[in-house]
Amino acid sequence: MSYTANQIITDINNYMREHPHPNKDWYVGIASSARDRLFNDHNVAEQGGTWIFRKAVSADVAREVEKAYLDAGYDGGPGGGDDSSMYVYAYVQFQGTVR
Repeated sequence: MSYTANQIITDINNYMREHPHPNKDWYVGIASSARDRLFNDHNVAEQGGTWIFRKAVSADVAREVEKAYLDAGYDGGPGGGDDSSMYVYAYVQFQGTVR
């Protein structure tokens, strides 16, 4: 299922409220494969980790959501991904995760 920007932001915000950490502790990004990016590249624990991802209706929508979080002070890096990067993901940076 693919989501609009508002739906993704609502889901991620609700998840973040359930797992309160300062904005700077959260990393938000986009990817063509959220699972690969989270669990392999960022070394986030699949079991017991604090993470969420949603598939956007387009790569442009994914970038729009990513930008909104970066503008709000969340960690991440703009300009990554490509036209297939339709997943928006967020995780809490704990010891052992890779930025």
